[in-house]
Amino acid sequence: MGEKAIDYFTYTPVQGAPEAAAAIFVIVAAIIVWQIRRARAARWMYILVGTALAETIGYIVRTVCINHISLGLFICMMLFLLLPPNALALFNYKVVGEIARQSNVRARRFFLKPKFITWFFFASDVFSFMLQSTGGSMMSQHDMEVTGKWICVVGLAIQLGFLAAFVVVAIMIDRDPHYIVLCGPNDASEVRAKRRVMSTIHATTALLYVRSIYRLIEMIDGYGGKIYSAEWAFYVFDFAAILLMFIVYIVFFIGHNFPRKSMRMEQI
Repeated sequence: MGEKAIDYFTYTPVQGAPEAAAAIFVIVAAIIVWQIRRARAARWMYILVGTALAETIGYIVRTVCINHISLGLFICMMLFLLLPPNALALFNYKVVGEIARQSNVRARRFFLKPKFITWFFFASDVFSFMLQSTGGSMMSQHDMEVTGKWICVVGLAIQLGFLAAFVVVAIMIDRDPHYIVLCGPNDASEVRAKRRVMSTIHATTALLYVRSIYRLIEMIDGYGGKIYSAEWAFYVFDFAAILLMFIVYIVFFIGHNFPRKSMRMEQI
């Protein structure tokens, strides 16, 4: 291990764990690519693949940092492990927006309109992403560290707020029988298809919420604080939470319910 690693991590990081995490996310990405291609699912499903590969890069850089640390590498690691899960929130927003669009329901409330669901939550995700990336970069500068920390805190808090709003919208669409989901090859009915898709969204959003709360508390506690210095907490509430999200996406793969346009035309 590099002599300076502990100066950046504030603890002695476990060797072997980031290598294993990187390998796991590569496997996750490969499985999802196979599922998408096999199902001929919509191309926006590749958001999941991109996120898994970004996580892989983050853990590869973490491996390098343990042995050959530098400020640039450390910042790169932080950004790749902090920001990619925002894309998983975007994926869930897209799924619910597509359900609203495909169902062709005349929404009685503006926040149930397909374009609002997709673009409003997408914009909130991008805004949160920009705040977190800006704050993360500023934290690398000693005279801007405190300001950067609180910008990250604001970004994470905004993400949690919009996630909570999204949960309300998702529950309303889930409970409204007028919103339907296209049947996949293993779905006995549209009702069961919708139940499986929405259960996937609810479960992964809950896991993302847990991870975001952990990251928010970690930021408030500060660099070098008890939470930041507890490596086990990082692997439980960040790595494990995100991995569980991917496991849900894989086990309850919903690509069959959102085929490419050419596939839908063939079905018609």
